Amino acid sequence: MFATTSLAYSYDGSFEGLLCCVFESYQWKETPLAIHSEGSGQGLLLEAKWIETDKMKADRVLRSIPLKISREAEDLLRLGFWSAVPDKEMLLLNFLYLGFTHGPAVMNMLADDTVCALNKAVRLLRREGHHYLGFVRFTVYGPVMAAVIEPQGYVLPVIEDHFCDRFQSESFMIYDRTHRMALIHQPGRRAIIPLEEWIPPQPDETEAAYRSLWQSFYHAIGIKQRRNDRQRASMMPKRYWKHLPEMTGKQADRPVRTARKQQTPRRPRELQ
Repeated sequence: MFATTSLAYSYDGSFEGLLCCVFESYQWKETPLAIHSEGSGQGLLLEAKWIETDKMKADRVLRSIPLKISREAEDLLRLGFWSAVPDKEMLLLNFLYLGFTHGPAVMNMLADDTVCALNKAVRLLRREGHHYLGFVRFTVYGPVMAAVIEPQGYVLPVIEDHFCDRFQSESFMIYDRTHRMALIHQPGRRAIIPLEEWIPPQPDETEAAYRSLWQSFYHAIGIKQRRNDRQRASMMPKRYWKHLPEMTGKQADRPVRTARKQQTPRRPRELQ
């Protein structure tokens, strides 16, 4: 669309900062070779161009998306930004190039590589968020419940409504260690805030007793004859096990093995 430059845009890693990169591209009619967030690795051979985050510029780009493309495109853009796909910034920039050119029709251009890749990234994010609806384990610390997760994508905005609606009368926190963010909820209030580090304290005796009961129940309902470690690992990937009380200890460390079926030697034909 525009002339490709030898520059790499660098921004602060925020969604508004990415929108300012889009504004910069259209303002100077240039397409960068790469877009890197602050602190991430970038190519040493590329000249970096720092893009300052300007709320007015970001708002102009954001308002133009539902007007010139569609509201669904705006939602897709946000979800794509929260995903963990490599080089997502260039993917989103190319999607907006297409969107501003073709309008609402871009949402149906599923054969296009850019649109297809973005939809795939969003599906992976939503799938990971769906997994965490069942894999989050809260620990009670006095009047507050807390849980730690380590997702690949930024899933807190995806799972926020589910947990806030389910525990409306509870005070809880879900800490995303990967992205250093935390979902904080109190009755009538909620927020997602930056949190650089949070180390869970040791559970008290009551909490330890409940964990022991849960582990006993989990192993008691299992049928040993039908145990299939390989299938369990495929349905509940091991990266989730770290924060699941029922998977801690020897059960989580046990290697996955598949027993070979013993072959019965065949008798020589002349002896049959």
